[in-house]
Amino acid sequence: MNHFNLEIVTPLRNIQIEDVSYVRCPGLDGSFGIMPKHQEGIFALSVGEIKVIINGKKDYYSIGGGFAEVIENKMKVLVESLESSSEIDPNRAKNAIERAKKRKSEKKSNHDGNRIETSLLRALNRLRVSKR
Repeated sequence: MNHFNLEIVTPLRNIQIEDVSYVRCPGLDGSFGIMPKHQEGIFALSVGEIKVIINGKKDYYSIGGGFAEVIENKMKVLVESLESSSEIDPNRAKNAIERAKKRKSEKKSNHDGNRIETSLLRALNRLRVSKR
């Protein structure tokens, strides 16, 4: 079996993808890849890009962190947010980057510093994935 099934679950939708030959995910310690017959396990995901290869075609998704589970040659990804590269509005991502940078530079900001950093990281990731 040279393929496996991938299910991506978000609070808003589920995506089922069949005949996947490779998935690259953003792990907490760096990217990792999943191929058919991969060792079973549960993996923590960070903000980043998921690359999915189906019949030689590459699809890219921006995620906001979550978990991946590989079991019995199936992969399930549970994420907070998911957007395919074609769904991302680059102008909206650029505006979010500028907004986060402005909040970060404010001396007396009412915004949590960690939250600002996460917002900036997500927006930068979305802009990068939109160019795929």
